[in-house]
Amino acid sequence: MRGPLAPPQVPLSASRAETFDDLVRDSAERLERQWPQLSAVDFAVLEVPGLAPAEPGGGDGWDGRSVPLGGLVPALGDRPDCVIVYRRPVELRAKSREERALLVHEVVVEQVAELLGLSPESVDPRYGQD
Repeated sequence: MRGPLAPPQVPLSASRAETFDDLVRDSAERLERQWPQLSAVDFAVLEVPGLAPAEPGGGDGWDGRSVPLGGLVPALGDRPDCVIVYRRPVELRAKSREERALLVHEVVVEQVAELLGLSPESVDPRYGQD
């Protein structure tokens, strides 16, 4: 009788998408400690740009010049602001898990900076230094 190689709680059993979600969540939590107002912001992961009608540009994707790594959907009605990170474009640009973690954090910092009306360096002084 064969069993699983690792129990479900072991990172080996996490899918690439779940691991990516964790990177975004870790980055958001890291920033939230410095910027408590981010607790009211949703952080989401989409596979590629243009999958949701509420995305920047009305859900029709991007401007055709470059593929975005993230986006910001402003609050509307009772829907909170939402920072989006696009998994596939980020994964294509990052060669290793470490690069992916750094790139995810940079994307989150850039979108939070836009939301707060600050520079990315003001949101995270280590931005661009890793």
